[in-house]
Amino acid sequence: MKIAVIGAGFGGMSAAWDLIRAGHQVTIFEAADHTGGLASGFREPHWDWSVEHLYHHWFASDEHMLGLIEELGLSRKVFFPLPKTVVYHKGKFYPFDSILAALLYPGLRWGINKIRFGLVGLYLRLTKNWQALEKTTVDSWMHKWAGDKVYEEMWEPLIIGKFGEKHARAVNMAWMWARFHVRSTRLGTYQGGFQTFSNDFAAILSERGVGIQLSTPITAIQPLPEGGLSLTTPNGPQTFDQCLFTVSPGLLAKMAPDLPEDYLLGLLSLKSMGAIVLTVSIDRQFSPEGYYWYNMPKSAGFPFLSLVEHTNYVSSENFGGDHILYIGDYLEPDHEYFSLSKEELMGRFLPSLTRINPDFSIGWVKKTWLYRTAYAQPVPLVNHSQNIPDLKTPLPGLYFASMSQVYPWDRGTNFAVQVGRQAAQRMLSGD
Repeated sequence: MKIAVIGAGFGGMSAAWDLIRAGHQVTIFEAADHTGGLASGFREPHWDWSVEHLYHHWFASDEHMLGLIEELGLSRKVFFPLPKTVVYHKGKFYPFDSILAALLYPGLRWGINKIRFGLVGLYLRLTKNWQALEKTTVDSWMHKWAGDKVYEEMWEPLIIGKFGEKHARAVNMAWMWARFHVRSTRLGTYQGGFQTFSNDFAAILSERGVGIQLSTPITAIQPLPEGGLSLTTPNGPQTFDQCLFTVSPGLLAKMAPDLPEDYLLGLLSLKSMGAIVLTVSIDRQFSPEGYYWYNMPKSAGFPFLSLVEHTNYVSSENFGGDHILYIGDYLEPDHEYFSLSKEELMGRFLPSLTRINPDFSIGWVKKTWLYRTAYAQPVPLVNHSQNIPDLKTPLPGLYFASMSQVYPWDRGTNFAVQVGRQAAQRMLSGD
């Protein structure tokens, strides 16, 4: 078959890997001038490694991602440092990257609260019945079983940070369950950065015969009377037997208006949060304690959700001695941060860094970069499994694989690989 894949993220490239090995002709179309999708990155001339536009890492449990890397013969380039994660409490930061650290966290005094915290965590690790958990919200379930103090101190800030006040109390409990099943204290990365992995993967695909057309946005997908699909490209229409779409649900609805109305409405009803990341290069280490990930509750008054010192995870030597900070947040796509300039956001964000390190000065800053996306974090509501679009759309030959379909798992490259490969298998079987 002649097959098109729209989107050169990890999901699209993983599907192409399976499709080309099955003997089909595969072309990937990507609107950007690089592969990698939401896991792509950039590199300054004096850097040996790339830095992700939107910070990423792998967990030791990411079997789909690590399995693919092994198939590609690239496992030697993967490594798992053990970074330090801290959480904010009453003006100070405390370690929060192990069970012992969580038990010692002063936000919960010794007694019934810590017992409930431990028992809830143990239950969520052991149970496999996420289907029952999706029938209620995190807010309701945690208030009942963890208790008001435990939930409001430990879990509510996470939910509000991820989904905002608008959605925080509507997110279902299966989403929280999934976080207990896929996380590890060691965080993995790729020698050279995620963009280097993406480039290596793309090179292997090209060697196998996959056509990768960068800077080639597809603007329409239409069914043909004789069967197959027509894709509108900058160079005119091209026809294919099958097409896999791997970008956002809203974009699919826009590009394939011939989809049945109920399917279109289903796509448009899926909610998601956007993400914004201000990346800052500074001339010295920000955290002398070596902290990697700072979690800040919105209630503490910081203008962002998290601060990540990337070079406390991988060496600054990889970046010509520059020290790299990510300042990030999940926000509604209509939040004002999506319309402010980089300079305006620097004015909002950088002064708050002195609350974390009083010695910080704007004079430390060498360069900044701003990246935003309106589609970063799907919002799973109660009984969300009933709202997941099928990988096979009602248009013959058109398939859809996105972060909105990895539920109950959370978004991430591991599940992008999983859903991309699932879609490829469906395409191969015609199911």
